[in-house]
Amino acid sequence: MKPFPHDRASGMGAIIALKAIVAVAAIVALLATLAVFEFSGSTSSSSSSLPTTTVISTQTETILDGATQTVTVEGNGNNSAFGINPESIYAQTNESIVTLQGVVATDNSLVPTESVLGSGFVINSSNNFYIVTNYHVAGSTVNLTVTFADGTSYPAKVIGSDPYSDLAVVTASGVPRSEYHPLTIVSSSTLEVGQYVVAIGNPFGLARSMTFGIISQLGRTIQDPTAGNFSIADIIQFSAPINPGNSGGVLVDADGYVVGITTAVVSGSQGVGFAIPSDTIIRELPYLISTGSYNLHSYLGISGVDMSYQIAQAAGTNYTYGVLVEQLVSGGPAASAGMKVGSQTVTIDGEQYLIGGDIIVSINGTKIVDNDALATYLAENTIPGQTAVLGIVRAGSLTTLDVKLGTRPPVSS
Repeated sequence: MKPFPHDRASGMGAIIALKAIVAVAAIVALLATLAVFEFSGSTSSSSSSLPTTTVISTQTETILDGATQTVTVEGNGNNSAFGINPESIYAQTNESIVTLQGVVATDNSLVPTESVLGSGFVINSSNNFYIVTNYHVAGSTVNLTVTFADGTSYPAKVIGSDPYSDLAVVTASGVPRSEYHPLTIVSSSTLEVGQYVVAIGNPFGLARSMTFGIISQLGRTIQDPTAGNFSIADIIQFSAPINPGNSGGVLVDADGYVVGITTAVVSGSQGVGFAIPSDTIIRELPYLISTGSYNLHSYLGISGVDMSYQIAQAAGTNYTYGVLVEQLVSGGPAASAGMKVGSQTVTIDGEQYLIGGDIIVSINGTKIVDNDALATYLAENTIPGQTAVLGIVRAGSLTTLDVKLGTRPPVSS
């Protein structure tokens, strides 16, 4: 399958079939007939005897208002001989995980509504408690309720959401403060491939289930229909198994700190899950809480495909990396800046490509190898209104193009 265009998805999103990991009532009801459940990935009881170590380290604590402070902290003993102690992590985090349930409208006139079940977790911002979850869990859900660890349920409502990042913030009514067990969110910028992580959520309605694995890759992009088919950038890929109902649950590090929010899996895969990084949560939370939305997603207004050796050969260029621009949004930022598309159509491995247009190979001096890299850079380093200097290959020559970034249009309903 041909890679999706940058502003509508990424090359990765085209190759794999993603599914949101939110459960429906029919799936939950089916569990009553099952006698055997899927392996959750937790350690055996013998791991409790493993030696643990206390780690003293310097880290940056992120305060949700946006300020940061560097402090010296003592590790909480969660690092075992295998790099992680799931039992200890679970004990300190599981009471923060909540179950969100409600109803959403469907396009099926015979079944106009569908029950939704997903996960969320508690955070504390400015001494107020909030629940963070995915937009596709709560964003358009009515009759929303939240169930805490002790089984008590309360009516809830969404106070802020961003479909472009698949994030939503929820509050509940009449909840005593004793129900809230907030987690600490830390920056995901220091995560490394191979690092151990734990996922906790409510797969198939099985409350506060835990699995663990490693970070498989960073800087992915995925496509979510709730995001208007735009790409969601800077995604964490991880191996901890997740299932329907895990949407909105936490991805935590070996110290039990939130580094992501679980959001999707590759359909039919094993151990290929995706999480919105905590840096995205930290960046957007102040806006979602105070204004109810986040409108600072940069926009180029292009459709492009990842370069490859075969495309480079057909285009007569030595650049085998970058993003080949195939389409421009009329009047969009890139078109207004003078970016060009080609007119020659070629067929490679059964797929058609439009060659001869500009190839984006850098932005503000940072090398761009593919759509994932371009989307991630825009998400992490730019806001609308800024001017980005794009390094492009045009007619075989390397040049630059200044583009004033726009704001993504509203998601179509």
